[in-house]
Amino acid sequence: MFSFEDGKRTGGRPEADGTHGVGGISRREWLRIGSLGAAGLTLPQLLAADAQAADPLKVAAPKLTQGLGGGTFGRAKSVIFLWLQGGPPQHETFDPKPDAPLEIRGPFQPISTNVPGIRFCELLPRTARIADKLAIVRSLHTNDNNHDVSGYWVLTGNPYGPGSARQIKPTDWPYFGSIVKMLRPSEKLPALTSVWVPDMMRLNEGVTPAGQTAGFLGGRWEPERFTGDPSAASYSVEGLSLPNDITQLRVDRRRDLVRQFDRQFAEIERSGAVDSWNKLSQQAYDLVTSGRARAAFNLATETDAVRDRYGRHSWGQTVLLARRLVEAGVRLVHVNWPREVGDSAVDNPMWDTHSKNADRLQDCLCPQFDVGFTALIDDLETRGLLDETLVVAIGEFGRTPKINKSGGRDHWGNVFSFAMAGAGIRGGQVFGATDKNGAHPTVDPIRPHDLTATIFHLLGVDPAGMFHDLNDRPHPITKGSPLSRLIGNGCVTAARCEAGGDPAFVPPFDTRLLFDTDFRSGTPLLPASKESRDKGWRAKPIRDASDPAMFAVDRAEGSAPHLRIGFTACGDAAELPFATGAKAVVAQEIRNARAGHFTFKVKASGGGKSAEFFTQAFNANFACRLVLFRYKTMAKDPTDIDELGSETFVPVFDEKGKPQEFSITKFLGSTQPNVNFSIGNGLGVAIIVERSSAGPLVVAPGDGNSRDAYLRIDSVSLEFNPRRRDDMVTT
Repeated sequence: MFSFEDGKRTGGRPEADGTHGVGGISRREWLRIGSLGAAGLTLPQLLAADAQAADPLKVAAPKLTQGLGGGTFGRAKSVIFLWLQGGPPQHETFDPKPDAPLEIRGPFQPISTNVPGIRFCELLPRTARIADKLAIVRSLHTNDNNHDVSGYWVLTGNPYGPGSARQIKPTDWPYFGSIVKMLRPSEKLPALTSVWVPDMMRLNEGVTPAGQTAGFLGGRWEPERFTGDPSAASYSVEGLSLPNDITQLRVDRRRDLVRQFDRQFAEIERSGAVDSWNKLSQQAYDLVTSGRARAAFNLATETDAVRDRYGRHSWGQTVLLARRLVEAGVRLVHVNWPREVGDSAVDNPMWDTHSKNADRLQDCLCPQFDVGFTALIDDLETRGLLDETLVVAIGEFGRTPKINKSGGRDHWGNVFSFAMAGAGIRGGQVFGATDKNGAHPTVDPIRPHDLTATIFHLLGVDPAGMFHDLNDRPHPITKGSPLSRLIGNGCVTAARCEAGGDPAFVPPFDTRLLFDTDFRSGTPLLPASKESRDKGWRAKPIRDASDPAMFAVDRAEGSAPHLRIGFTACGDAAELPFATGAKAVVAQEIRNARAGHFTFKVKASGGGKSAEFFTQAFNANFACRLVLFRYKTMAKDPTDIDELGSETFVPVFDEKGKPQEFSITKFLGSTQPNVNFSIGNGLGVAIIVERSSAGPLVVAPGDGNSRDAYLRIDSVSLEFNPRRRDDMVTT
């Protein structure tokens, strides 16, 4: 098994029976293997770090599944399995319920697709335009609301139980990709038949659930894992090329020497283990010398236009990598939805939207999925690969019909949706249906093993066949049945219509934490009390042009736009009508907040009639604070918050256009094992100015002219240093 952590390769682990390395290979054999290592060929050790010493596994001969027409058995040369970890909500993806109450249907609307009668949620406008290529299943169910148990069933095709599947065990049923590796090895890259990118599946911290390993088949059939972010400029994969100081000639000479030893020992110690190692060595040699795999991992050879089309983020570039891998000959590529930095130990990681479901979907999740998924389908079709590549997009379960008090949806295994496209799948159709609330299947309910049976059929593996374990015991490949109505050729209908939705409503993924940080957008300030999901600066009170004397927030436009929080003393007034505790706030919700250290900075100064008036009227009576907070309700009113951090600052009157920088730094995240930090209704930043002096606010009498004093804010920034994953938490 390959594993790359921070660009470094990590080795295998001892076998469950206590032996190390490759199943009890003799000391002499290890010396022979070492000669390959001296040539720089360390890859066999990776390919067989956990390989077993048993005899070669017997494979049941596949037979064509009856009753499935169109010659679809074995149609798929490759599979791209898009694992949307966390559990996407059916209501906001493929099964909208516009007639349900608001607390069930949510804030989004359904849109038409390019196939008459099929509707998706408006968060998938691009996907709606390729519905003719998709088969949507709306009736999958596990009836289990646990990530580990429900996910295990989807990933293995075999139900777990009893008990928890939060930990990997040697007795686990094999991940379906391990069975694919055993029964349908790649002709072009057998060493990379089943590949898993860009990381292992983790529930939280270092918890790695069952269902993602070869289980009782042993390490030989593990999927090859490549850990790393393909969107990073430094992304590279070790072990797929020769070291710089090793020449091809030197490798070939070493290989010839190994062959001489092979001939000498052939008659006296030929064994299953040695045979197995020879195959691995041959695969390793081919892998590092052919360059096919190395080239597939080199995304730099793609044009900027193609990389941009998939999205310049981890998931988008991993999906692009998947296309390159199947193009190179990999049989199965599992694309795990990557955790964002700071995504561990929070209450809405990945697709697990227990809070802020609507915001997470519109700002983060759907902008990545809708863009990357459609880019993949279009790219495969353009390259002539879609007819031979099966694409599956699925999570471990769905989400509750009713939205909770934090605006989230919780775990729901009673029904969920997924999408299929490509080799042998008839597009333009929906399979199954749910009730009026999207809570339970009402038509054609299916189980996860029916999906795995469909995948095996399309790959040319008889779903009714058997595979044998290390002790030669037979096991059914799956107990499910292929979804025959999904399988065939072409689209189920020639009818087309114009797809609805607006891609601008779900723009490509934007990593900015705050909008309009230099106040140059011209976007008006939003009222704090207006309950909406509009993004941008909210303020209270906002200055009313008809009442210049009010203590309020306003925008100053022009060549140097800025915000102002302050007041105007009109005419000769000597007493200002601002009671102790009077407050003005300007705030913005942090987009896609995760756990970690936040540093909120502002460049600000004092402004107004004069330095003297500013000091006497403003600084002597008002306190300025920078605040990090959590909204108390989904109304997102910045005056109704829980303050998580506050820092007072004193602005200086500026006549030279050189504002000072003020900042607050605060860690917002979990500090206890197995305890999630609550993002809740959302985190935000605020600049608050409030009257701190007691009694009447008296200033020097004026000369008949207005006298203003205010805090001038020229720009803001928010820096984020993510909380690191705690790998010591494993249960």
